[in-house]
Amino acid sequence: MAETKTVHALSNGSAGARAIARMVTDRGIPLSRYRAGRRMKVLGLVSTQQPKHRYRKAEQPYIGIPNRLDRQFDVDASNKIWAGDITYVWTGKRWAYLAVVLGLYARRPVG
Repeated sequence: MAETKTVHALSNGSAGARAIARMVTDRGIPLSRYRAGRRMKVLGLVSTQQPKHRYRKAEQPYIGIPNRLDRQFDVDASNKIWAGDITYVWTGKRWAYLAVVLGLYARRPVG
């Protein structure tokens, strides 16, 4: 039973009975998924999967900010127009924000 608890801890609590059975069997101790499930129940172990990230689709543009570029992205001089964007990046344990500012003339990040 200690092996079941160890493998569950190594998976950060995300492994279920099938994954635990496979990992314990790979370590040389034969274990079926049904027995792994029973051991998990006795030890009080529960598989906790990370929730899926859902992007929200904007149904209408935000009216408070004027659209000054009007999709005219061809710029004739440096440092005239910058554009920015924010996205989410999975870091292995949680979601993190990534914000980038691009200079549209060189198409390179400036911040």
